[in-house]
Amino acid sequence: MLGVDIEENKRFNKDRISDSKFLERIFTKLELDYCYSKSNPAPHLCARFCAKEAVMKVCTYKGISILKYNDIEIYNGSKGEPYVRILDNNHKDIKIDISISHNKTNSIAVAMIKE
Repeated sequence: MLGVDIEENKRFNKDRISDSKFLERIFTKLELDYCYSKSNPAPHLCARFCAKEAVMKVCTYKGISILKYNDIEIYNGSKGEPYVRILDNNHKDIKIDISISHNKTNSIAVAMIKE
């Protein structure tokens, strides 16, 4: 089973990326630090949002309820490859493969639970 999400990068417009309360409900500090290290954080924020949505969808298909976006952390490995870390203590053992991508206008993510 797969979870997929696609969003327009403009969802993370100038007003949204300056709304710290909103961002802290969605993203972890590690994710925000990564995205704001880029000259244009919007597509990176959007891609991580898509990844979280895709993870939530695949978990829901499997009957796993993760209720908060910031219980899901998307981080990069040493070669830049994305990984998922579940921070919710009830679901830390879930292993999920993720693929994310973005261009100037859109971001997309696909998630799959490892069996």
